Amino acid sequence: MVKIKESVVESICIAAKNVYPNEFISMLGKNRENEIFELVMLPAVYGKNFSSIRTDLIPFDRNIIGTIHSHPGRNNNPSQGDLKVFSMLGKIHLIICQPFEPENIKGFDEKGKEIQIEKIN
Repeated sequence: MVKIKESVVESICIAAKNVYPNEFISMLGKNRENEIFELVMLPAVYGKNFSSIRTDLIPFDRNIIGTIHSHPGRNNNPSQGDLKVFSMLGKIHLIICQPFEPENIKGFDEKGKEIQIEKIN
């Protein structure tokens, strides 16, 4: 189970809607309580069926625990490309799909196994 602040969920939904029809991507930051409490924005390319971040610009910060990205369709399951990214960029990964609402976010571990998400204040 991963805990995520409602304000971060709202930011994810807004970002995915604003970048649509392209994919949105960002890193996830945690606080001392191991709750996701921020989006860590890095230079990125948002494409029609892909997104990528400049991994060379990811700060060495133990509080960065994974990624969030959007799928422009209605499928929030990871692709083979997503699984490759998951294995390299942290332990927690989120995918949001259309219509980009909180209930359209799924969580995964670094191996692509689905994990539960709990929204907190």
